Amino acid sequence: MAVQTRLVQQPLIAVLVPASTGWGRGIISGVAAYANRHGPWHLYVEPEGERRGLPHGWQGDGVIARLSTPAVSKAIIGLGCPVVNVSGIELDALHPQPPRVSYDLRATGTLAAEHFLDRGFRHFAYVGPPKLSYVREHREAFTAALDRAGQTCHLHGLGAGLEITGRPSRLVEWLHALPKPVGVLTWAAIQGRSVIDACRRAGLFMPEDVAVLSGVDDPLLCEASQPQLSAIAVNAEQIGETAAELLHLLIEQRTAPRAPIRIPPLGIITRQSTDTLAIDNPELVQAIGFIREHASEPIKVEDVLQAVPMSRRSLERAFQETLGRSPAMEIRRVRLERAKKLLATTDLPVPKVARASGFGTGEYLATLFRQATGMTPLKYRAATRTSA
Repeated sequence: MAVQTRLVQQPLIAVLVPASTGWGRGIISGVAAYANRHGPWHLYVEPEGERRGLPHGWQGDGVIARLSTPAVSKAIIGLGCPVVNVSGIELDALHPQPPRVSYDLRATGTLAAEHFLDRGFRHFAYVGPPKLSYVREHREAFTAALDRAGQTCHLHGLGAGLEITGRPSRLVEWLHALPKPVGVLTWAAIQGRSVIDACRRAGLFMPEDVAVLSGVDDPLLCEASQPQLSAIAVNAEQIGETAAELLHLLIEQRTAPRAPIRIPPLGIITRQSTDTLAIDNPELVQAIGFIREHASEPIKVEDVLQAVPMSRRSLERAFQETLGRSPAMEIRRVRLERAKKLLATTDLPVPKVARASGFGTGEYLATLFRQATGMTPLKYRAATRTSA
């Protein structure tokens, strides 16, 4: 009877996700948040992740794991309890596939391209492990977005250990040969830190010569870099919460969606490594800086002209030739990005989001938001937080 009470009232859940990265810690936090709201659950957290596995004889009610290899997957699924996968790795050999929640690799790669294009970069590169399928998906989304903008991308294969095992000069030489200034997207923070170190040894200035963006934010590693490493916030907490919700459905013997759920990124965390504009026009740089600093205020193009010594015609031409959009479009773009971030990361009502991002009214924000994204502000908020 004691065992039955535990199964019904306090499920024993194993979380097999490595806590050595910001991504893993975020997922664990999301699982814990869901368990605290809908539990009580007893969580068995293995900090070393799925490779360490579970104690011999472990008997629990469900597992949330990074299913990284067929062998690991077979062992975990073989436990006979419900399993939810939080890995972006495609394991086609698994039949049936357990429910899977991961971050949206294609949306992340596209967002990275937009980040560099918005800063005026015209040279681009990608650094990451060359053979992994999920890294390839990330890289191809980045290069496809650049291709749509008429740009190309240089590629360099670099795993987690190449800097240590004796071939750092390849990266230094490759960076030297790239056209400058160049925006470099890396698979994760460890490759980003390798690029930063190689730039230092090569005598390249950052971010003026080489701007680096990590594909996944790890606050500990990114903020310990010099310069601090910009990164994409992948909403790992939401991955964890969604995975816990799916597991809850399975434990209660209800139907959980079998199609993979991909959580979109929250946005870019801009730190020193990309805090630059690759634009050889001081007046245009000043105008863009003014817009970014004052976009939450009710500014218009006339206000930009008062702050920058340019005629309206020159300002309009400079924006179109360099960024492919008008000053008014840039004001609207910056405001939309701020609104997206507030919708994804706060519970502010839409009217307050509108005022905080410079749109004035919720109705005006909703109209422009629908035009830009195809959804209402509330649907966008739900899409960044929901499991459906």
